[in-house]
Amino acid sequence: MQHHTRIKICGLTREQDVDAAVDLGADAVGFVLWPGSPRYVTPARAAELIRRLPPFIMAVGLFVNAEPAEVDAAVAQAPLSALQFHSDESPVYCADAGLRLRRQILRAVRVTPELDLLEFGDAYQRAGCAGLLLDAWSEGYGGSGKTFDWALLPETWKNGNGPRLVLSGGLHARNTAEAVMRVRPWAVDVSSGVEAAKGVKDSTKMAEFIAAVRAGDQAVQGAAQKA
Repeated sequence: MQHHTRIKICGLTREQDVDAAVDLGADAVGFVLWPGSPRYVTPARAAELIRRLPPFIMAVGLFVNAEPAEVDAAVAQAPLSALQFHSDESPVYCADAGLRLRRQILRAVRVTPELDLLEFGDAYQRAGCAGLLLDAWSEGYGGSGKTFDWALLPETWKNGNGPRLVLSGGLHARNTAEAVMRVRPWAVDVSSGVEAAKGVKDSTKMAEFIAAVRAGDQAVQGAAQKA
């Protein structure tokens, strides 16, 4: 089977950036619905941007410690395909949101050497989460813009077992091919690595990033054929 890493461009705030991400081949686009972020958009603004999407491109809403009523209100306004919880949401919280809102759930985790990733991943997989988004540790929420030590990931996950992994944290065109080759994630998620300024994407950087993902896919496919 041909290796194909899915691509999510997150933190979109402008029409032209949504259009460029789609035209360049992104599988999903993300909207930050947490007011503490410089990339924040209101649910109403997210709805305007989502209306530009063609069929089969996912719209993902990012939340940070939001009350269930706040998430419900956002989903009522913006036709989100999936919800990404990026803070302290428990497995019960995630399971309830998925069932209540009938949306796919992604749970972000800030990776540290002390965290038992196998236990963490198993708990959220049993809660029905569609995937686990891996990010670097930071004091704040909503994405760090830094890489973490990919060697911390369990070896079994790298062989496709366990939760579907969405690799994030400090990715850009210069390191993403290596990330795809080493981690072999289901998807990659980028925000600051393709920006000209916070919330303002650079179409050239997006194109270079997507080309790097495809180069990583080709390297994985080549290694599989030689094995």
